[in-house]
Amino acid sequence: MSNPSIAAAPASKMPVLVAVCLAGIILPLSFVSGSIATPVISRELGGSAQALSWITNAFMLSFGCFLMAAGSLADEVGRKKVFISGVSLFALLSGLIGFSSSLLWIDVMRALQGVAAAAALAGGSASLAQEFEGRAQMRAFSMLGSSFGIGLAFGPFLAGLLIAHFGWRAVFLSSMVIALLSLSIGVSRLRESKNPDAAGIDWPGTVLFTAMLALLTWALMAIPAQGADSALVLSLLAATVVLLVLFVGVEKRLKHPMLDLSLFRYARFIGVQALPLATAFAFVVLLVLLPMQFIGVAGMTEQQAGLMMMALSLPMLFVPMFAPLLTHWISAGLVCTLGLLISAVGLGWLSQAILHQNMLGALVPMVVIGVGIGLPWGLMDGLSISVVPKERAGMATGIFSTTRVAGEGIALAIVGAMLAGFVGHGLQKIVPVTHSASESQAIQRLATGDLYQASLALPNVSASQLTLIYADAFHQLLLWLAAITLVSAVIVYAALCLRKSPATASEPLCETDQ
Repeated sequence: MSNPSIAAAPASKMPVLVAVCLAGIILPLSFVSGSIATPVISRELGGSAQALSWITNAFMLSFGCFLMAAGSLADEVGRKKVFISGVSLFALLSGLIGFSSSLLWIDVMRALQGVAAAAALAGGSASLAQEFEGRAQMRAFSMLGSSFGIGLAFGPFLAGLLIAHFGWRAVFLSSMVIALLSLSIGVSRLRESKNPDAAGIDWPGTVLFTAMLALLTWALMAIPAQGADSALVLSLLAATVVLLVLFVGVEKRLKHPMLDLSLFRYARFIGVQALPLATAFAFVVLLVLLPMQFIGVAGMTEQQAGLMMMALSLPMLFVPMFAPLLTHWISAGLVCTLGLLISAVGLGWLSQAILHQNMLGALVPMVVIGVGIGLPWGLMDGLSISVVPKERAGMATGIFSTTRVAGEGIALAIVGAMLAGFVGHGLQKIVPVTHSASESQAIQRLATGDLYQASLALPNVSASQLTLIYADAFHQLLLWLAAITLVSAVIVYAALCLRKSPATASEPLCETDQ
């Protein structure tokens, strides 16, 4: 819908932008601050390693599962309604978590927070697209992207500061305050809008997709405790495959599916989907794993860990804005490939610092990883719609956003299982394998960086030995993440830079942007 007043009076739209950007800050803030708060929650409320992992995984899983459905709902019932409902629910749940004394209820409410976050992001993004046009729209979405960067960059430090002075509950209460501020502006300044041609919500696809991702994540997270060949894990994986087949069958038959599978005929579209998956393994998982290493193994305070994490996340404030400028000289596909290669080098470098428990030595490779990931981060949203025909751009954006958020949740579950496997293998070199409950508990605890609880479960193994086991396991994991990032770089280069026939893409991504 055209709005000619935008150019004449852009200031009148600023409250809308501020409301959406405030919501944009709290979404990554909630993710990264949750990982900082987990060790403190563990000390106060206890709970198994798996239950503690759901503090982060539950949020990311439900966020990714419901993002596309929330977008359809916003078109159907109104963008403002969905945004306001999402932010309101997010604020309420943040307050409830801040006063909760049950780990189970925290996990449940974190899952509901993910649903609220999906509604807030989908409704807010659609509202910005409604209010702004042309270059003003590009600047508005750039500001929204920058707000995500602010949440990522300062989230760990803010969480550490709040925990150090007020306790872990203050982390969630602060998110409630920001959400209420966004809500107070959005209620009065956002305009309601709908898509008159909306086709409704694909409920069968949504249910099957959500159940499929939930079972897959559950299976991956059960591997450390049950084993990869256990009946539970194999049953969950088999059920995941069945749901995937059913999902594909349903989506092929629907006239307006949640996921348009025909887009995967475009090789470059597949290449673009590799970008958020690569950034999940090379960057996002570190936002969870490194604070656990710094706090639980290296013995840092939450505030010190937050400061350390800024080395990784601070480049995300600047590099994504610099990346589009590079496309004047080299192609977007090559910039993304170069960024992944830089990140792979940083991951390999970081593995050596972790192996020797040289925390100060970890700072520079963390910066290198942040710089490398910042390059594709600043381009991949635009690439997600440039590699398909223009009339398919909306669906392409929805698929890309879902791949990004859901991929992050799956990546967290995968690396958690890998790290536990490496820890278990290292422990076998020191003590005889008994497959006892205490041994399994120690492996899970140590894999989450909980050195103290692991020591209690294995009194015959010294803390220094457990530290060496964890350092070697984390070292191996980082090398695997470097390898995954390198493979991703090859896939991205092959899909985005090698010349394709005109039928496979709408834009030649290896030409520079003149």
